Amino acid sequence: MESTVVSTSTAAGEEFDRNVPRICGVCGDKATGFHFNAMTCEGCKGFFRRSMKRKASFTCPFNGSCTITKDNRRHCQACRLKRCVDIGMMKEFILTDEEVQRKKDLIQRRKDEEAQKEAQKEARRPRLSDEQSQVIATLVEAHHKTYDDSYSDFCRFRPPVRDGPVTRSASRAASLHSLSDASSDSFSHSPESDTKMNFNNLLMMYQEQGSSPESSEEEGSSLSMLPHLADLVSYSIQKVIGFAKMIPGFRELTAEDQIALLKSSAIEVIMLRSNQSFSLEDMSWSCGAPDFKYQISDVTKAGHTLELLEPLVKFQVGLKKLNLHEEEHVLLMAICLLSPDRPGVQDHARIEALQDRISETLQAYIQLHHSGGRLLYAKMIQKLADLRSLNEEHSKQYRSLSFQPEHSMQLTPLVLEVFGSEVS
Repeated sequence: MESTVVSTSTAAGEEFDRNVPRICGVCGDKATGFHFNAMTCEGCKGFFRRSMKRKASFTCPFNGSCTITKDNRRHCQACRLKRCVDIGMMKEFILTDEEVQRKKDLIQRRKDEEAQKEAQKEARRPRLSDEQSQVIATLVEAHHKTYDDSYSDFCRFRPPVRDGPVTRSASRAASLHSLSDASSDSFSHSPESDTKMNFNNLLMMYQEQGSSPESSEEEGSSLSMLPHLADLVSYSIQKVIGFAKMIPGFRELTAEDQIALLKSSAIEVIMLRSNQSFSLEDMSWSCGAPDFKYQISDVTKAGHTLELLEPLVKFQVGLKKLNLHEEEHVLLMAICLLSPDRPGVQDHARIEALQDRISETLQAYIQLHHSGGRLLYAKMIQKLADLRSLNEEHSKQYRSLSFQPEHSMQLTPLVLEVFGSEVS
């Protein structure tokens, strides 16, 4: 019977100072709470309950004034029971068997309701599907394979010259085709690539082999940083191609649509990727060694004007301040690349479906990892609109640059191939 009875606390329990040690008013043992209207331990609670339910009558073998302690409380039941009554324990607070069962049922019902609420809350909690998790993992891996945050390959470009013209004789050894010796996912050198770099061939052969464009032999340029930055952009295009080839569904598109997407989005994805090296402290792109820290002045020495560079820096600052997770960054790059409204795209519906899939994954990830996620997603999509404007200005300035033979000869065949058809 003892296990089926539940004790009842009084309002006094609510007023008890939790910072004061709880002591049983009967025997001085550690109390567990108010039981039957008095602060007691579990032992005295049970003793009082049993005594009242059995209507027990005890007689003190001594003089009726025994001192009850934790150690001797079993020696004199009469004085122990008297002490229970003296501190305020009342038999009226002992529940009947029916009341006990009702209270147990109520407690269980509340537990069930709480469990149901928690289950519903868990069901409403945003989560990524297995497919979405796999998409994110694939894109992060693709980024890691195509973005070297040590920037070790930069030393193989034609060297940066910030204070005068660059000569081809001085930079011949550092031409971009030597990238084939730098890493396993660069393009292997072949005699044919010395004279021809076809973007279609480059796209198709990226996975295992390919080639890097050889630089021009001609002397001189008034834009001293143009050869170096042309090599950097050419290298970046190669990496964007490698990233794109690993986007789920991209390789299933027609070659024509793959090329159309890459040509029109390459500079935008490069701008997105470069945010990883952009520093808010001095508004520069820091890419490892001191020679490869790029200021706005360096880019002007490659032929671009502030009409492009001012909004570009503003874009980089805004994107940096979003503090995107790497997962969000790679998803944004994939969304940018899979834009069905690019010039030359034929299968709009298929590309839109791929983009929607990535967009839904991004929204699910943001909802799971960011409070106010809808606002963040809107800001990220606005960045894609900003990129379109930057792309247009880049094309305008590229057109002006490439129409000048003394400058266009400093570019690489890959840069000419990609941006040449974008500026029409």
